[in-house]
Amino acid sequence: MPSLRRTGLVAALVTVPFALAYRFALLYRIRAGFPIPRPPQLSPADMGLPFEPVDVHSGDLTLPGWFIPARDGSPGPGVALVHGWESARDRLLPMAVFLHAAGFHCLAIDVRGHGANAAETLPISAGEFGSDALAAFRALDARPEVTVGAVLGHSMGAIGAILAAAEEPRIAAVVSTSAPADPWRLTRQTFRLARLPFPDAIAWPLAWLTTRVYLRPRGHRMTRISASEALRTLDRPILLVHGSADPVVPIAHLERLAAVARRAGRSVEMLTIEGGQHSWLYEFPAYRRAVAEFLARVLGGPFEPAEAGALAAAAETHRLPDTPRPQTAVQREPGGLRSLVALAVPFRRAGQGIGDIEDPDGDRQPPPAPVRTDSDAAGIPS
Repeated sequence: MPSLRRTGLVAALVTVPFALAYRFALLYRIRAGFPIPRPPQLSPADMGLPFEPVDVHSGDLTLPGWFIPARDGSPGPGVALVHGWESARDRLLPMAVFLHAAGFHCLAIDVRGHGANAAETLPISAGEFGSDALAAFRALDARPEVTVGAVLGHSMGAIGAILAAAEEPRIAAVVSTSAPADPWRLTRQTFRLARLPFPDAIAWPLAWLTTRVYLRPRGHRMTRISASEALRTLDRPILLVHGSADPVVPIAHLERLAAVARRAGRSVEMLTIEGGQHSWLYEFPAYRRAVAEFLARVLGGPFEPAEAGALAAAAETHRLPDTPRPQTAVQREPGGLRSLVALAVPFRRAGQGIGDIEDPDGDRQPPPAPVRTDSDAAGIPS
């Protein structure tokens, strides 16, 4: 009998923590996997840009988008633009402004579950950003105005751009801005952003399990939707950009991506924006210049790299004004122990909690205390 009791005690000590961790993972998936669609409030016309509404087919879905021609529609290179988590294509308009000035056609979409799309019934991950980034590029590539194309993505959209390029050899180049390196590292970071009191010895294995559970409904494998893994095989020119003061996706993610690429014998270009945070790097002339020069060089024009860089750096690009839109999760998440306790309450409405904490430009933010409602709440989305 004593040995049976000991066996039962050991089994309980092993089973109970795993059961609690699995429950946490299930609730995390419910609360973190469903962004609230926030329809665009502005159009390219508000920025003085010509445009054409387009439908982009991604699997069984039709995604709304804009094609923004440059140089009066003359043939030349183009760039597909992919936004981050809980954002929309209008938040990409400042990017389109400086790329248009540098002579590049642009095509921007709303990723599924975002913008003007309906809410999704299954959780959204980097896998869906990759599928939709690929669809955006193929729609761009099919345009008669476009001779060669690249993909530029921000945050979760940056992972999508890398995944799309690893699948589609016609993508000539990638610009990745503020990209998380791996899905499980991103999950671990969301624990930090919500100030969940997990020591690393618990947080890392919990993040690994949580990510596995999160991805199960759509059948994704972590390695298949990892920017780090994709870079091991990606043989196209890539520019990795990160802000040195990014509190959302720390710059260590950039360093990991670059190290993985180097170990695989891949050549990548890197740009660190000193003082840059997670969003709005386009406000730095150095960012605009570097992106335009890189694209002009690898796509072969339409201007010489130095001229394209100068045109982009001179473009007026400011963050968009906040307009009335659904409340962001940064305004909903209590953070800390209160978030941890709330995770014990099952079936909160999808999109209301930990893991989808984003600013009005669609980029993850640490939940402030007390909550501030302006777009600079964290000094700065997936």
